[in-house]
Amino acid sequence: MDLDFWWLLVIPVAFALGWMAARYDLKTLLSESANLPRSYFRGLNFLLNEQPDQAIDAFIEVVKLDPETIELHFALGNLFRRRGETDRAIRVHQNLLSRADLPVTERDHALFELGQDFLKAGLLDRAEETFRSLKSGDYAMGAQRALLTIYEIEKDWIKSIDTARQLETMGSGSLEKEVAQFHCELAQEALQQKNAEEARRQLGLALKANPQSVRATILFGDVDAAGGAQEAAIAQWLRVEEQNPAYLPLVAEKLLKAYQALGRGDEGADLMTTWIDRYPSNDLLDVAYQHVAALRGPDAAHALARAQMQKSPNLSGMTRLLEAQESTAEEPRRSELELMRTLIRQRTKNLPRYTCQNCGFRARLFYWQCPGCSGWETYAPRRVEPITASN
Repeated sequence: MDLDFWWLLVIPVAFALGWMAARYDLKTLLSESANLPRSYFRGLNFLLNEQPDQAIDAFIEVVKLDPETIELHFALGNLFRRRGETDRAIRVHQNLLSRADLPVTERDHALFELGQDFLKAGLLDRAEETFRSLKSGDYAMGAQRALLTIYEIEKDWIKSIDTARQLETMGSGSLEKEVAQFHCELAQEALQQKNAEEARRQLGLALKANPQSVRATILFGDVDAAGGAQEAAIAQWLRVEEQNPAYLPLVAEKLLKAYQALGRGDEGADLMTTWIDRYPSNDLLDVAYQHVAALRGPDAAHALARAQMQKSPNLSGMTRLLEAQESTAEEPRRSELELMRTLIRQRTKNLPRYTCQNCGFRARLFYWQCPGCSGWETYAPRRVEPITASN
């Protein structure tokens, strides 16, 4: 009975304490709100109504009335940058940095935002200088990532490698895939300068960073082929099947030319037929079709196209099948087949072939680095099915 009596006293006391605390918080909130200029609330209202121009004007008025509003400076600078008004964003953040009483954390934040302004404006040298000043603190890793972006834009692959390694030591996670790509870029530059020794050195470093780098393997074969070592080139390109069979279309034509140069065209045709059977692909079929037709005749090419269509029916494969049937048909059947093939080819020729798996950017050429999002190895080395691509 005594316990029940005390519970009856505790409940109303707890309720009263909660009511008093709520009243105190409400008074505090109202007091703080009363100190904010009316322009601040007008700016928020404009933002909520998706009226950025009016919001910016309102926030500028707030900053003029109360220069101590640091967070509002950041919000205003970001609004300017997103609208492409980078000169105004730069002035806002430089104005913050000119304050002698700015705390260290806020100074780093302002430097980081200023670097983003310079980067957005295309002032890469000034952006680099700004980001390099952020060597420690909460914004150091973000600054290093921005520096990596700058060096990739400038194609300064040596600095890109150093920056990627620095990011790894800061705890960003593995960047071995990117480092391997940077070494491959250096190898390609060496190849253009006909420096095979340097190209091999860079490709060795690429494979050391990422043993599964298909691009490095392909380039190793290119170096061998350029030096006349066709056997060694074939051995390199055949390794792609072990690394990732999806990339076989990128080496199919290279392999066929190497086999032909060695007088082993039949061996190359057999290899293509095996690959098409094992890894059905229109890209492989396109490469192999002309070679098989020239080497073994239209009937063999027809059989190859028909087998591919039975496994993976699509418009691209249908074009090859119609071409094969057309070569052996008689009039008027040949004219009908030619008309059908022409219509399908016109339907598919302008469609994008490759799609970035990161941002969805589509292109007719294969890229190791996406032109849209700058991601590495984000393109699947397989052409988009035309019907799907048109939807």
